[in-house]
Amino acid sequence: MAANVAIAQSDDMSAQPQAQATASEESSAPLRAVKAEEKLIASAEDRDSLTVLPLCIVPLETRSLQRGRLVKNVHLTGVMEFFKDEVAGSGQLYPDQLPEHFGWEDNSLHPDLVTIRQLAGLNSFDIYSLRVELRKLGINVDNEDQLKLSDKKNKELGGYMTNFTAPLMKQVYGSAENRVDDFDQLVGMFYSPNKDDALRNLRLLAEKLDIKLEEVPRFLEDYADIFLSLAYFKEQLDTIVPRVMEFLEYIPLFRKNHQLRNDRQFMTACDIMEPRLNNIITSITGRFEDFDQHSANLWENITAERFRQVRKLIKSYHSTVGGVLCGLHVKMNAWQERFGEVQDGAAIMRRSEFLMSDMRQGLQKIEEIEQSAPQLANVD
Repeated sequence: MAANVAIAQSDDMSAQPQAQATASEESSAPLRAVKAEEKLIASAEDRDSLTVLPLCIVPLETRSLQRGRLVKNVHLTGVMEFFKDEVAGSGQLYPDQLPEHFGWEDNSLHPDLVTIRQLAGLNSFDIYSLRVELRKLGINVDNEDQLKLSDKKNKELGGYMTNFTAPLMKQVYGSAENRVDDFDQLVGMFYSPNKDDALRNLRLLAEKLDIKLEEVPRFLEDYADIFLSLAYFKEQLDTIVPRVMEFLEYIPLFRKNHQLRNDRQFMTACDIMEPRLNNIITSITGRFEDFDQHSANLWENITAERFRQVRKLIKSYHSTVGGVLCGLHVKMNAWQERFGEVQDGAAIMRRSEFLMSDMRQGLQKIEEIEQSAPQLANVD
């Protein structure tokens, strides 16, 4: 192993090499050797994240790498995270620094470096985007449960699921009064229906879908998974949008500042950032409104083909929606971490410097991801 590696220690996760640190046992502790029989499991927090990819979910030759994580830094670059705590900050390496750290002789062709480079370039690390992108990259995941949301997150999304469970409950039970807290409970209700009417309606549902009665549970699981993805992204959007609006409230304050309004480069940056962020938010919010409309229309004339079309439609947007939300989350989280404890309206100059150094970089990429989304097709 190489003696020295550049490790960035940064609270705002900017991953800029700021110091040369010895590759000591302490700094590499999160990446210590993994015993052959040891099974590493991604934490619930990591699985629920837009910005973290626990490497234990992907096959790697260097097993100690599987203790690490890929994270998105404030410039939206995927970097390897060795450790993170409140005191030391985040210890990070760029993918191309890994050969020196691990002593790989064939720097450019080591299979783990190829894999890490591919993963670092993904726009989002949420599980729904990963399912799509890992398949495209031909990277197999041994345990599919590692690409599922945690039980805690499933329960947290219960409030968002009403719009999707109510039509199904009404279709099967004749009303939407049955309370369902999560989709596991929903699917369980149909495995063992406790009403004769429910069984009759399940047969009717199977007939409408043109599937066998025993295939209904699988349909319900697919239904649960695809709309859970919408609920997940909608929750993320509802968290991010207010934070973007709070950030944008500083643009007028910057323009009123005598020193800043005479800084032409800074004013130009503000003139670009403000409409860019507004356009991104308007576009992605409108996209979710279209999703809601397609979901509402699904049950007007339900067939297996209509559901397949809606599922295909939603899945086709996972990577772009995830990428946009991931980028916005990283930017707004960096702003919050840097100035969350600062009084509103204060530290204008420090805020302006951070805007120029970190906030504006990568916004064009977020806009390009949003613009790359496929055209919303109609479902017949």
